[in-house]
Amino acid sequence: MQCRSRKTARTLVDLYLHAFRHGIFPMGKSHSRYAFDWIRTERRGILPLSQFRFPRRLRRNVRRHGYCATFDRDFGGVINHCADRRERWINDAIIFLFTELHEVGIAHSVEVRVNDRLVGGLYGVALGGVFSGESMFSLVPSASQIALLHLVDRLKEGGFQLLDVQFKTKHLERFGVTEVPNEEYLDLLEQALAEKVNFPVHPPFELTSSVLQRMSQTS
Repeated sequence: MQCRSRKTARTLVDLYLHAFRHGIFPMGKSHSRYAFDWIRTERRGILPLSQFRFPRRLRRNVRRHGYCATFDRDFGGVINHCADRRERWINDAIIFLFTELHEVGIAHSVEVRVNDRLVGGLYGVALGGVFSGESMFSLVPSASQIALLHLVDRLKEGGFQLLDVQFKTKHLERFGVTEVPNEEYLDLLEQALAEKVNFPVHPPFELTSSVLQRMSQTS
């Protein structure tokens, strides 16, 4: 299915919002530019915001480089970098869908920069008090983890209740990601969706060292 018309865009956004509220998310088929499946997992990866950990080794890396982050400044750049990998589940249909979600203020990006050059980032969807992370990328070591750091900091500031990462991996486990049965996830999702908060995109940029210092003071 070639996703080009405004009617198609509206239909896909409505379908996505319905699926999201039932714990279902889309994943593109690697063999097709336009086909994707709706996925429901038996167990769901989440990152309890109060349990977020940023490894000491990465803290040292931050101090050696002038990392900063921006929000929603280059959504297209972030999602296209995330799609640029051998296992290509972010196909043209997924890019079209999430670009539309971004246009209506639902999908957001975190961009990690050095000297204003995009070196990493992530994107996902914010609804109510839920942020669902979709994908991340790094052009330099640790840049995607730094994007996660900035995201968690901003979600805490905004009063979000749930950070959904879909799948638990060994890599994400280092940051506090755990796994819950789908039934428990749906309960958490329902509670978090009832929260009336907005994804915060200000200030326009922030130094990673400042975020680390603030987190250290409040942890």
